[in-house]
Amino acid sequence: MAYRVLGRAGPPQPRRARRLLFAFTLSLSCTYLCYSLLCCCDDLGQSRLLGAPRCLRGPGAGGQKLLQESRPCDPSGPTPGEPGAPSAPAAGAPSPRLSGSNHSGSPKLGTKRLPQALIVGVKKGGTRAVLEFIRVHPDVRALGTEPHFFDRNYGRGLDWYRSLMPRTLESQITLEKTPSYFVTQEAPRRIFNMSRDTKLIVVVRNPVTRAISDYTQTLSKKPDIPTFEGLSFRNRTLGLVDVSWNAIRIGMYALHLESWLRYFPLAQIHFVSGERLITDPAGEMGRVQDFLGIKRLITDKHFYFNKTKGFPCLKKTESSLLPRCLGKSKGRTHVQIDPEVIDQLREFYRPYNIKFYETVGQDFRWE
Repeated sequence: MAYRVLGRAGPPQPRRARRLLFAFTLSLSCTYLCYSLLCCCDDLGQSRLLGAPRCLRGPGAGGQKLLQESRPCDPSGPTPGEPGAPSAPAAGAPSPRLSGSNHSGSPKLGTKRLPQALIVGVKKGGTRAVLEFIRVHPDVRALGTEPHFFDRNYGRGLDWYRSLMPRTLESQITLEKTPSYFVTQEAPRRIFNMSRDTKLIVVVRNPVTRAISDYTQTLSKKPDIPTFEGLSFRNRTLGLVDVSWNAIRIGMYALHLESWLRYFPLAQIHFVSGERLITDPAGEMGRVQDFLGIKRLITDKHFYFNKTKGFPCLKKTESSLLPRCLGKSKGRTHVQIDPEVIDQLREFYRPYNIKFYETVGQDFRWE
């Protein structure tokens, strides 16, 4: 018996239902595929097309289930060592900053190191000149100020001391100068404990001339101090020199050297003549360069003699428009001293000088 359908359709046939379901699924899949091409993240968590990290979001409620079954973008990307982790940064990714870079992104020049060489003395001997001259060398980086670590600031520790140093490359030498180290009893042991391989430079000068220069400097700061003669002697008539006065005691070089030789061999100590530093600066600095184990680059062409100051100065360099001369505190005119006082002090220093010559194997001709 045949039926006629009037006004409403009967239940859909199974084949037609399957076709409708397939069409709906296909449409949804295409929508998902197009969305994925636009928004899918690569292994670094960045959108290949949009250039920014994104995570997948469903196009609608109907597609939520399919999106949940897919792996969402991970903004942090895979960690190193995980499967799929990149071996090199992706194109367009920012390069990592070097750990040793400054704020501008360029590498910092070197590392702060403890000094391998020290100018340890002596005051008013010519230490500042040696420091300024040797700083011209490209293989030397020197601290410009006197840190007084091994005499006054030892309690601050080596890390504090290191922090003061200039940055150096592996091929460069770090150097500092503090002339009072030479007469500080504890300095040799403290420097030895830092490094037994430290190279030591001592700039010496005729002890009588050195004492007068020392007094002249003090007088410029304290004009009310006693006379040079009054400070030099406990009893001038008897020729008793006051060795407690620092200006006199510093010049007893042989006495102070004994403390250093308990810790350092003579081969690790280089003595610069303050007098020859004035008459032959290139020669003295050549020997300093040899001692430090660097090439002789500081030569005669670097110096000219300043008649006003009475000592050599550095000629202008490519980085400086003017010559470099020591400051106004250097080259002061010495106070006039009674020649008899000078003779008495020469006699006092004579045995110390002779012992010093014999110990270091060099005659400085101060007599």
